[in-house]
Parts: sequence; structure tokens; C-alpha cells
Amino acid sequence: MSRKPHAGPLQPARIDFSDPLAPLAPEYGDVYHSRAGALPQSRHVFLGANGLPGRWAGREEFVILETGFGLGNNFLATWDAWRQDAARCQRLVFISIEKHPLQGEDLQRAHADSELPELAAALHAAWPPLTPDLHRLSFEGGRVQLLLCLGDARAWLRELVAEVDAFYLDGFNPKQNPEMWDAYLLKALGRLAAPGASAGTWSVAPQVREGLAAAGFQVERQRGFANKGGMCVARYAPRHQPQKPAGRLALAPGARRALVIGSGLAGAACAWALAQRGIHCTVIDAHAAPAQASSGNPGGLFHGTLNPDDGVHARFNRAAALETERVLREHGAALPWLQHGLLRLETRLTLAQMQAQLAGLGLPHDYVRALDTAAAVELTGLALRHPAWLYPGGGALPPPAWVAHLLAESGAQLRLGHQVAQLRQAADGGWQAWDEQKTLIGEAPLLVLAGGHRAQALLQALAPDLPLPLLQLRGQLSHVPELPAALNTRMRPRLPVAGLGYAIADTAQGLWCGATSQDGDLDPDLREADHARNLAQFSELAGLAPDDGPLQAQGGRVGWRLATADRLPLVGGLPVLGDGALPDQLRFLPRRPGLAVCMGMGSRGISWAALCAQVLAAQVTGAPLPLEASLVEAIDPARFLLRVRRQAGSAAA
Repeated sequence: MSRKPHAGPLQPARIDFSDPLAPLAPEYGDVYHSRAGALPQSRHVFLGANGLPGRWAGREEFVILETGFGLGNNFLATWDAWRQDAARCQRLVFISIEKHPLQGEDLQRAHADSELPELAAALHAAWPPLTPDLHRLSFEGGRVQLLLCLGDARAWLRELVAEVDAFYLDGFNPKQNPEMWDAYLLKALGRLAAPGASAGTWSVAPQVREGLAAAGFQVERQRGFANKGGMCVARYAPRHQPQKPAGRLALAPGARRALVIGSGLAGAACAWALAQRGIHCTVIDAHAAPAQASSGNPGGLFHGTLNPDDGVHARFNRAAALETERVLREHGAALPWLQHGLLRLETRLTLAQMQAQLAGLGLPHDYVRALDTAAAVELTGLALRHPAWLYPGGGALPPPAWVAHLLAESGAQLRLGHQVAQLRQAADGGWQAWDEQKTLIGEAPLLVLAGGHRAQALLQALAPDLPLPLLQLRGQLSHVPELPAALNTRMRPRLPVAGLGYAIADTAQGLWCGATSQDGDLDPDLREADHARNLAQFSELAGLAPDDGPLQAQGGRVGWRLATADRLPLVGGLPVLGDGALPDQLRFLPRRPGLAVCMGMGSRGISWAALCAQVLAAQVTGAPLPLEASLVEAIDPARFLLRVRRQAGSAAA
């Protein structure tokens, strides 16, 4: 799980626009498209070679993979063709890899005179921070999705989990850019190809044709675009169709109904993501209203993280934070309040060390910035004593309102006030939820377990032999509804601040600060000792002097968060465990059909829920995963099983 799709900082594209008809990439000595026109070239070479739009007619989903995003013309031409086609597929997924992505201003300049101005403007508005991640850009209410993979194509093709219907092979000239056309890369296409997949490219170089043939494609040469003498058209027809790994099969193919256990952040997000794929959910919860457990806090933070080696935790948290930021751009206006930007204090590194770390990682300013102490003080209004990381896409929001909005968007049926005592698999393979009186609450072909700490017993009953090191963390939040007048401006942060605890202030409710974290503590009562700890922590964070006087908490909230020992969530299918030897890779481990979990969010429910739900929805339906394989494995519920077996094997050896 340590592999990365990109080693070292991303290098954004440098573009010579001196010839507006044929923008040039100086590093490769090649143009991005023919002078005869970018969109006509896309339509002839890529749509035409792949039989589009005809081949997607009547399909529920059609998946395209492009090996070089470039200026985005192939995506725009394909999106336009989908829009214009009355027989279009229900959902179009366009996966594209780009080693040298455009800066936002260059993307805007490249399409300044586009014949598709509306689509080009939408692409520019959705353009992500240039981080080495898989970015899910959503258009047409989620029916068109661009999965933009920033980094090296060879590495990304190992990380993609998808079944591709059509390939657009588009890179700079093989002489200047040989790695984009070598046998290793082309062979990887066969691993991702759906039966009968097609491919098209403007290149007819011998190594391209030979590489496609070796990967299982039947290749022919057809008339090229404009002054190009030819182009390659290929169909995937291997002698032996490779078998898809058991762990990569759809958990509930064809399901149109689901039971979701839990109406907090995870459950609401799952209902929302499944609804986008045509699955109607019944959400069941023991409480009388949604978001009454750990998702019921009046305010909560969302943000990414970073570490010097850009390891699994940093990459997953960044991917999740970027997805949350994207979703809130679309839905945030529906919330009663939403604070943009989050400051996290840095108490171990100097500003120079922070800046060196950022330079080494190459993370852009629109994801994270290093601020000196004075800038942090100016931004927050607090008398901070340390430099800080600013996450512009982070912030704070009210979780109950966010849950309510996601549930409303999903159109889910709510079955509240029903305590699930048992989950059973029916004779037809579907799933049933029963209460303590042995009354059937609901049944469906798909069951999603998305509760918090209360659902732990249900999870363990479903998977009694699966090692799941789970923690029930008690957290107490403290509320200061009215701040002393003399301290009001010095104690009310202008944006959320974290580090030594955290603090959120809004005009309606005053100051919330916290939170404690105690494993296995089931005391539901507010404790003065915990209030004192929270307020002392805030006083330190805010730089209050001893003579400023003590703060007084007037109420608060206690909740429990379910977390894993490795501080990553549980997302995906539960394994089928037999007496035989286990495979040594998670992707080969078979899963129980119709069953998925999305749990263990800890204190990061707002940051993680949207991405986890999208991953789960893709796993359920067999759609391309919006997260790289190494991170999908890092959140797999079966990961602890293989770790225990490996440790046992090492001890025996």
C-alpha cells in the first residue's frame, strides 16, 4: 500500500500560445492538436475510431480512458456528443491521465474561443488544485464524470480500478515521448479493457501497432485526420479473456433498492451516492431523527492533512478533503452556515521547515499554504503564538443540516425509531433487517452498514471471524454561548482553528471548542473536568493571558465516535472466509454479495463521508472507482485480516 501514482512534485504544463491554432509544448517539441482544429480532430480520431456515439446507445454506463488529457478537447468533444445524442448512455465516465496538467489560467486561455463555450466554462470552474491525486469532477447532475488522474500514466494504469469500453491513446509524438507508447503501458490497457473494448489513436508508429497487438487488440489502419496519412483503430479480442479478480467484482450488480443502517454522515452520504446510480435507499435508524449520534454536533471541521513522505494517510485525507470541497461547492448554499478556510497550528516546525516541506511535496497554494505567525493572527483575530497551515478548501459546517440535505437529495425513505437487532440474508440472496420484537423492518438486495458505534455489534455479528480493531471514542464538546465583551474580538476566531484542540465560532451560537477523546468511556454526562480541559486548551490556542479571567462553559455535547486502530475508515465488501489458504492480495479475496460497510469515520466524518460514499457506490455497481487502488486497499475492511495472517506467518518463520 506504499506505492504512489506520482513520485515527486507535479510539473504543470508549459504552453507556447504564439500560434493560437496549434499550441505548442516546448518540452516535447510537439503541438497539442492539429492546426485543422482540435475538436474536429477529436471527433474524427477518437470518437470516430471508437464508434461513438453509436456504441453507448442504450447503455446504463459507458467508460472511456484517455492516456493524455492535454488541453481537454477530447473530453469536451465527447461530452458534447453525449449531450447531443438522444440515445446516449445514462452515465458517461471519462477517465483521463495527465502528467503535466494545465494551470487554471492556461486552461481558460486554451478555450477562450471555443465553439463549446458553456462546456469549457464548466470545466474551468470545476478545475481542481494540481495535486497528484485522482480528482472526480462531476457534471450534468453526476451523469457525466471526469476522473482526472494527475501524474505518470504508467503508474496510474496500475492504480486504476475500472472496466473500460473505449480507449483514447493521445500523447505527444512517440519519438519525443516514448514512455507514453511503450509495450509496458499498452499492455496495461488489456488489464482494464472490457470485452469488446475499442481503441483509437492518431499514431501509426510500428511500436504502437505492435504494442496494441501484444496487449490483445486487433489493429487496423484507417484514414487519418486532415493531413495525417493514417490512424490506428483497434478492438480488444484476446485469445483468452482474463478473469476479473474476485475482490473487484460488483457487490450488488443490478440492485435498485438498498437498506442503509445509520442516518448519520456516513449513512446519508451513502444514500446520496447510491441514488446517483439509480439505487433507492431505505435509511433505518434507532433514533427519532437523523444525525442524533456523533453526527449531531452543532459544528464540525473538514480539511486535509500533509506529511513529509506523503504517505497513505496524507494521500487519503487529501483525496477526501478535495472531494468534500467539490461537493460543497455544489451543495453548500443549502446549509444555514458554511465557513470557508481552516487554520491548523504547527507547533513542531519552523516556518522555514514548513516551506521546505511544501516545496518538497509540490503541493499548490489552493490546497495548503504555510503562514507565519503574524499572518495567522491577522487571518483569525486570535493571539496565536505559532505559524500555521492554511487549508483554503477546508472549513466548518453544521453536521445535522448537512445530513438532512444529503438525505433530501437522495430521496431516501426514512425508517426512524427502529432499532435493528439482527441482519439476515434471505433465501433469494437479499438482506433483511429485524427489530428486537422479531418484526421485519425492511429488505432489499443490497445492505449497507453505515452506523457509528451502535452498529459495531451488527458488524461483528456479520463478520465474527474478521479481525476489526475498533475503538469507541467518547468526545465532549464545550459551549461558550456568550463571550466576555472585552475579549469578544480576541476570542471569536474568524475561521475555524485546529491544532491544540479546535475552535469554531458563528454569530448564532457563540463559541464551540473541544474535543476530548477517551477510548471505551461510556459516561453520557457532561463533565466539568472535560470542560476545564477544553477551555484550557482553547485559552492556550487563542493566546489568552492569565489575567483575562477564566472562561465558563454553559453546556456542551457528548458523543461517541467509532474509529479503527490505524485511523482510517472501513469501506467496501466483507470477505468470504473459508478454511482454505487466503490470497496474499486483497483484490483476490472474494466478498459477500449484496453487503457493504461504510464505517469507522472517527472524528473525520465530514471530511471523509463524501469520498467514502462514492467509493462504496462504485464498488456496489462495478463502476470505475474514484480512488486509486492502493488507497482503496488502505480502507478495505479486510485489511486487518491479511495483516494478522502475515504477522502470524512471520512469527512462525
